[in-house]
Amino acid sequence: MEVAESGTTAAAVAGASPAAGEDASSAAMAVYERVARMASGNAVVVFSSSGCCMCHVVKRLLLGLGVGPTVYELDHLSPGGREIQAALAQLLPPGQPPVPVVFVGGRLLGGVEKVMACHINGTLVPLLKQAGALWL
Repeated sequence: MEVAESGTTAAAVAGASPAAGEDASSAAMAVYERVARMASGNAVVVFSSSGCCMCHVVKRLLLGLGVGPTVYELDHLSPGGREIQAALAQLLPPGQPPVPVVFVGGRLLGGVEKVMACHINGTLVPLLKQAGALWL
């Protein structure tokens, strides 16, 4: 799922509907647009929380592979860190922790479970190469 699309993905995820208040809908769209800009700012972007052990695992894995991700520590990001975390939680499957969230090439890869699954099954490195995060 690409968040950086022209609003349709963000609107669908935000649950914007005519019945929703227009101010709430536009505020939600603004958060998703901010996430889209942040996620497309580098080949690999990690939304994290500084005290999260699984965030640390994902960041160490990527660094160990030779990737220099852009990391946004949402608990240190103000204004809007909580709103961004809530928006990211909407993008993940139910029951998954809200952080870490990894974007590769501007596209949502997923949380820690998806990143680890891709690493184990051998698809993570090709994704990183395709996004321009690895050259080898």
